[in-house]
Amino acid sequence: MVTQFVLRSDKKDSTGRCPVHLVVYFDGARLKCATGEKCKPADWNADKQKFRASYPLAEEANDLLKLMAGNVLAWWRKLRAAGEAPTLAGLRAVLRPAPAPEPEVVQRHSLPTLFEQHRQALRARGYAGHTLRQRKMLCSWLLGFESSRGELLDPTTYNLATHDRVLSYLRFDRKLAPNTIASFVRGLKVFLKWCRDELGLPVPVELRKLQSKHQNGVKMWLSAADLDALSNAVLPAHLVRVRDVLLFCCYTGLRYSDVFALQPGHLHEWNGSRVLRLIQTKTRTGVSVYLTEAAGAIIDRYAVDGERKRLLPVLANQVMNRYLKKVGQYACLTGDVVVTELIAGEVVKKSVPKYELLTSHTARHTFATQSLLRGMPVEVLQKVMGHANIQTTLLYAKVVEDLQHNTMRRIWEGQGAVTESTEARDSQICAVEPLAA
Repeated sequence: MVTQFVLRSDKKDSTGRCPVHLVVYFDGARLKCATGEKCKPADWNADKQKFRASYPLAEEANDLLKLMAGNVLAWWRKLRAAGEAPTLAGLRAVLRPAPAPEPEVVQRHSLPTLFEQHRQALRARGYAGHTLRQRKMLCSWLLGFESSRGELLDPTTYNLATHDRVLSYLRFDRKLAPNTIASFVRGLKVFLKWCRDELGLPVPVELRKLQSKHQNGVKMWLSAADLDALSNAVLPAHLVRVRDVLLFCCYTGLRYSDVFALQPGHLHEWNGSRVLRLIQTKTRTGVSVYLTEAAGAIIDRYAVDGERKRLLPVLANQVMNRYLKKVGQYACLTGDVVVTELIAGEVVKKSVPKYELLTSHTARHTFATQSLLRGMPVEVLQKVMGHANIQTTLLYAKVVEDLQHNTMRRIWEGQGAVTESTEARDSQICAVEPLAA
């Protein structure tokens, strides 16, 4: 095969430049194709078949001609090895190859945008407000990770290595508690599943491998003596209603969200007494709770007129929890409680006075544990508290040491005395509406 570059002076353009053609001779055949290069006759050396030094960028232009000749030679050798005949189309493809495809632009999926879409989808499906707020908090933590570590998060690239870095940020930088991190992981898995199943995004991580263990810590509850101390405490006027709401929850087992939403329509007559029938805010399940004399007295105390939209004067949860610490101090709930926490991977134990741990949810723990201590069947307690799974209710039985000790003493020593001996307090806490047949 022989290659030759020639200047076609017969095809001069208006500027006086002529095209450079490549002529290829092989096996008695000839192919001719334009190279795309042009120059004036004075800038072309016909003997050496290249541009003269007078041609602008002559060195680069001559290198291009050498590259073309080399490509044609390689193309011809490939055809000869395959036993194929060269064609003009093939020669043109060698001299002017198709342009390389533009690099594909990888679209990054905006985390805040996706989370807002996720929240709106949950909202449209009727999810509760606390779930929507939890998703918003989850998004803020992930954005905090991006800002702190300089790493952009995208569901389509989220893998186990990324997940470990996120958990490290939450545990060591933000110092979140283990159960808070476990809640984060549950919410993240729901979000990633939504991205995969509903948006069709290729989420690479296996959701079952995103794990974070939930720790069942000891739930603080109040004894009958503590309840008596709260009832008899002399309080400033602004703390009285806070104490009353706490005691009402201790007598009924209602969550803060449910007692906050109590209205006159939730009160019903039953066999000469009163019961509360409501749909729980958190679980959307119905519960029916018998109002004991003590619980009914608290409601009557605030029923000053028939136009109240709420049965009790419940403050905002954060305000109430802050005031409850002061209520506990006035009631002398100063006994030490050992608190064990896992902070940044380290087990930390410290003693704090009981009043520092007093919150609105302590009342629900108190109702459950005191009811079990007084002999309420777990199945009945499950109905009163609105637990969908009895295993949730059994968690309280596991932490009530007095219940365990009394059971062992009754079985082994024949002694069935109940440690909490205040009969009046028993009736206030344990009475529940019998289940309908």
